[in-house]
Amino acid sequence: MAQLLRRNLLAIFSILLFFSRALADANFTVSRAAYYPNSDTKGTENGACEYGAFGATLNSGDVSASASLYRDGLGCGACYQVRCTHPYYCSPNGVTIVITDSGTSDGTDFILSQHAFARMGQNTDASTALLTLGVVGIEYRRVSCSYPNNNIIFKITESSNFPHYLEFEIWYQQGNQDIIAVQLCETVSLTCQLLSRTHGAVWAAVSPPSGPLSIRMLFSSGAPRGGDKKWLVPTNIVPQNWTAGATYDSGVQIQL
Repeated sequence: MAQLLRRNLLAIFSILLFFSRALADANFTVSRAAYYPNSDTKGTENGACEYGAFGATLNSGDVSASASLYRDGLGCGACYQVRCTHPYYCSPNGVTIVITDSGTSDGTDFILSQHAFARMGQNTDASTALLTLGVVGIEYRRVSCSYPNNNIIFKITESSNFPHYLEFEIWYQQGNQDIIAVQLCETVSLTCQLLSRTHGAVWAAVSPPSGPLSIRMLFSSGAPRGGDKKWLVPTNIVPQNWTAGATYDSGVQIQL
């Protein structure tokens, strides 16, 4: 009797474990991933998001290109958990990457940095085997980005020309929401200008307001019917005499 009970309990536990795994995996999308060469320690400086050298070292070099998730630049800076599915080589957690580029190869959704691709392996030998394969089956899902020691940063691009043209990128965006709109406000007169995303992660203003500036960001969860939307207003300002190439700390960060 006791042996029969143990068998029944084991069978019930196995069924529960199966459905628990199936439910967890339901949040993942099945796809394929490749990697681009010469990126064993960092990502590319030439990504479509226009992050430059920052994009090569962001997230310790665990970055990726993706044509489907780039979304005309809206997907720049988004984080994804990517895990390969080979039973002998792949770790259960995989790697968390940041989208910094747009591209596809051999029907893949991700072209990972070599550094990120190798991190999907269980150990050093498994990582080497994965790199030898070149393209592997994966599962992925969007996850929150986390930058615990950083506020959101505004990087004024080198293409800016004070005071006639202001162009900037938004760095260290935590969470799993998209920035769908940006307002540039002059903090004395409170006049605001709705900006356009010119390309990649770059926002721009022709004839920007003079005076100290506040860059306000509208975040959206991207859920059906628009999802939740919320404006984030920085506590710090961009100084009146801003300069091309400079970075300015917003004083705020998305709370996880």
